[in-house]
Amino acid sequence: MVMFDVPPELYDESIDGVDTGPVLFEAVLEPFRSLTPSGFVIMMSAVAFVSFVAGAVFMLLGTWPVIGFIGLDALLIFLAFRINYRHARMYETIRLTESALTVMRVHPDGRFMTWKFQPYWLKISKEDPPRTGSQLVLSSHGKALVIGEFLTPDERLDFADTLSFELRKLREFPVQAAE
Repeated sequence: MVMFDVPPELYDESIDGVDTGPVLFEAVLEPFRSLTPSGFVIMMSAVAFVSFVAGAVFMLLGTWPVIGFIGLDALLIFLAFRINYRHARMYETIRLTESALTVMRVHPDGRFMTWKFQPYWLKISKEDPPRTGSQLVLSSHGKALVIGEFLTPDERLDFADTLSFELRKLREFPVQAAE
């Protein structure tokens, strides 16, 4: 989970023409990226080197058709990582104001979707203890939204606890929270 500013032009600052007020809490949820771009270059260089050496050995043994399969393996590894990097560009932003909780999901291709919930009626459903495949669900007035699907179970639980705390603070002290 990372927190940073989201470009304001991506947000509608009002709900049905009513100003939502100052931001009380904002978080950006991003998928974990275990391999840096420089790490990717190093890893692909190692894969290419091993593929070249293995291809040369098979060529010397007279089994030259194997070279194509070794090259195909290297290409598939490269494509798998490129697809993974593309999907890792997705993120979700959760913004809490006194009158709305807004969730904005930005897809890898730049498209985004926005959902708004009234924070005083919002329910957060989570599994505690979390396990693989568990979901973090926001629901209110018959609408439900699963968020943070790319987070680890412990990160989902931590975020749910943090968001619950912020909502509880808003509900108990709405005037002070807006100051």
